[in-house]
Amino acid sequence: KRSSTLNQALLLLAAAVLALAAWVAISLLTLPSVEPLADRRRSIVITVKDWERRDHRFVVGPRNPRWTPYGALPTALKRAVVAAEDANFYAHEGVDYEAMKEAIRTDLEKGRFARGGSTITQQLAKNLFLSREKTLIRKGKEIVLAWRMEDALSKQRILELYLNVVELGPMVYGIGHASQYYFGKPASALTVRECAFLASMLPGPKVYNPY
Repeated sequence: KRSSTLNQALLLLAAAVLALAAWVAISLLTLPSVEPLADRRRSIVITVKDWERRDHRFVVGPRNPRWTPYGALPTALKRAVVAAEDANFYAHEGVDYEAMKEAIRTDLEKGRFARGGSTITQQLAKNLFLSREKTLIRKGKEIVLAWRMEDALSKQRILELYLNVVELGPMVYGIGHASQYYFGKPASALTVRECAFLASMLPGPKVYNPY
């Protein structure tokens, strides 16, 4: 009788593991395509949240009047953002495994998701396609999308997209909007000090908002 009960328990465990594996596989296989992002003339619509957690439509691409193409982004801004957010951006292929290892160590020490370890590419994947929930399955999706983006897009394109969708204030998304909101000028006219100011807000615009 004990052997029969053990066998049943093992069968249930195996079924649960298979069901979980199937769910994970389906979740990853049904991820959206990143190929449309390679077309600089194309615009897509995503959903962003305001600080009251309400959903809003946001246009990613040239149909957004505040869209700032890569060539119009100041060099100082690009350098400051890479230095602040992802120092190995030009060397990795979507995931910085050393940074992720440090993040896991910190999370285990604190007993919670205290540090993300996400690259600029991973952050872009999250901003465009995923929710903000901190779960392992979302992190897995983020990593897969980051790999796909690195295959399909240049580093310039990834940085251009990131800087045009990143949150920098209350319903302030993208450098083009942020430069107008804080300084009343287009992003192309930002000074080095202003670029550093915006880059310093990236870890958390609600926490680091100067107002």
